[in-house]
Amino acid sequence: MPKRGETEVFRITGARQGLADDVRGRQRRYVISMTVRTLSVIAAAVLWNVERHVAFVALGLGILLPYVAVVIANAGRETAPSLPSTFVPAPVRPALDAPNLKGSSDQS
Repeated sequence: MPKRGETEVFRITGARQGLADDVRGRQRRYVISMTVRTLSVIAAAVLWNVERHVAFVALGLGILLPYVAVVIANAGRETAPSLPSTFVPAPVRPALDAPNLKGSSDQS
């Protein structure tokens, strides 16, 4: 229960990304990976008689990227770094010192 004059402050910065946004992001990463894979296989075919070592690298990318793309796409939802508490207490104001009630004339 908040005291009189204090307000409750709630924060939502620790909320997870929505499911539809998460799926859309994973699909986008998968499509990008598959596009890079397709381009690398085409580059391997084009460069086979020109630069054989570059063609081997491109072919290696074409072989490895499907596995990496599937692993990334199926990784699941991200985990929240650390879910914050939902209640943030109001800032505490420092108290002033009590005034000196003894007069300054009492000092000898």
